[in-house]
Amino acid sequence: MDRLRLPVLALIIHLLSACSSTPEGPVLGELPRTPQANVQQLLQQAATLEGEQAWLLRLSAADQSARGGDLLQARRILEQTPLEQLKPAPQVFAYTLQAELALAQQRPDQALTAIQHNSFQRLAELPLPQQVRSHMARARTFEANNQPLTAIRERIFLAYQLNGQQPATAENHQAIWQLVSGLSDEQLSATGTEPDLNGWISLGRMVRQAKTLPQQQQAINLWRQQNPNHPASRQLPDELNKLLTFVDQPPRQVALLLPLQGSLANIAQSIRDGFMAAHFQAQQEGNALARIQIYDSTQFKTLDSFYQQAQADGIELVIGPLEKEPVRQLANMSQLPIPTLALNYTDPGQQVPAQLFQFGLAAEDEAREVARRAWAEGHRRAIALVPSGDWGNRVLEAFRQSWSSQGGTLLAAETIAEPGKLAAQLVEVFRLRESEARAKRLQQQLGTQLSFQPTHRQDVDFLFLAATPQQAQQVRPALIFQYVGDVPVYGTSQLHAATQNRTQYLDLEGIRFTETPWLLNPNTLLRRAVEQQWPQASSSLGRIYAMGADAYLLASRLKQLQALPDTRLEGVTGVLQLNTWRRIERQLPWATFHNGEVIPWTTTQAKP
Repeated sequence: MDRLRLPVLALIIHLLSACSSTPEGPVLGELPRTPQANVQQLLQQAATLEGEQAWLLRLSAADQSARGGDLLQARRILEQTPLEQLKPAPQVFAYTLQAELALAQQRPDQALTAIQHNSFQRLAELPLPQQVRSHMARARTFEANNQPLTAIRERIFLAYQLNGQQPATAENHQAIWQLVSGLSDEQLSATGTEPDLNGWISLGRMVRQAKTLPQQQQAINLWRQQNPNHPASRQLPDELNKLLTFVDQPPRQVALLLPLQGSLANIAQSIRDGFMAAHFQAQQEGNALARIQIYDSTQFKTLDSFYQQAQADGIELVIGPLEKEPVRQLANMSQLPIPTLALNYTDPGQQVPAQLFQFGLAAEDEAREVARRAWAEGHRRAIALVPSGDWGNRVLEAFRQSWSSQGGTLLAAETIAEPGKLAAQLVEVFRLRESEARAKRLQQQLGTQLSFQPTHRQDVDFLFLAATPQQAQQVRPALIFQYVGDVPVYGTSQLHAATQNRTQYLDLEGIRFTETPWLLNPNTLLRRAVEQQWPQASSSLGRIYAMGADAYLLASRLKQLQALPDTRLEGVTGVLQLNTWRRIERQLPWATFHNGEVIPWTTTQAKP
């Protein structure tokens, strides 16, 4: 029953039961009790009664079913109970339970509908334990629906209800911090009139802006001095407590293993140059790694021979290899002689040794980001267009899994057709022929020619597009030509060539896409320094330089990511975090094409 988090709720309710002094009344109605009877006994007893007494017993039975892990039975009982005939108190109880069940069954949209019931307007009049349970369900529902600020507000209110009770307060503060850590830079820059919320946001902003562990520790202590009466200052989230006491020991000698000759030489050299540029910047700031040794992977016949040389040279961390096949070989080893951050990925599902970490510009991360953003902007039904081949299949599967886990529906998924067949493909996938057929039938019935414009299927909220720039330039005009131009298009960075070509960008007008901070923020010190030496870093190749720079960042903070798995690093390829499979996941900012230019896409522009 962990999915419902009922053990935690039971603990909270036990802690607060003595504090409850708000009685239910005849207008509010009664809350279901917890009688000493099993589910079947409660249902049998309810069958002998009528009206409110029977319904309250049924709600008790549904609650016990949920606590016992029988979610389907709990849902059936609720569905067979006339909830709209209940008084406000049992309605709040019922819809809170309904939201908990929906969350446990990964239906956040249903949970959101449940907590928006009118009965929650009377929540403050109910006993404190029910208020705590309902506010907890509301907070989790907003979080599941990608409404982090609203979820934070719920938990801030919940903190006052908990009134310092442990361990519930500590858990709640940790949950708030997790939400704050996931806010965008735009959200962390906002200010409002809510003191507690402003305090949490300023804490998140200060910790994120700190580039090194010592700077983060200093930022936390400074914030506490500035906000001594803030709830988080009195009860610091566990993650920040660990951060304050963590003693980092960056590797003293790092190997950068890249194929500096052969077909991947240009990419490898760009990674190397980005890596070393980040190193030189860190030197200027006094935060550099002690020693970096660059190795050409093409000069070693086997990985064993490389690791033997690296061990002899005193290497403590390897960054690389870049090539797919050597990464597969590393994954097949039982253990590695030196911790290694590979710059590519193993096959999905492949077991890897504990010393192997993986980082790259995975488009799968971007597909998951599209799913999160589209859901947060209110979309629920999608169509996907992806290239044919392995890359397109992997991106589509990442999007499909993330989208369905949130409760989204994927109506159709197609590989992008050849240019000559693209128009016909869009006609089929958006069901434009059905619109044409309806118009023809109407003309026949009326016996006259009608002015007609085809209309597409109305159950589509947006199009997920993973494509090359050339493919995207064909798709967007074709959508407009086929009268589907009103459907929002969300894409991955691969459709952005970063050429600053206005004519090309006009063909992509309105497409929203993920992109690296490197290409969206041309005025950063690191990018300006790199562009002075390598002007091509301002083009799509800039993502490769950024990958090298972030590889350096990860080399200096990998131990922290291991010890404190909730750590997020502000990189130039995105916000970086280590997942449970020891892969670095990226969360990227957003941009859109508008009037021939690329501009940031902010949450204030999003669909409410």
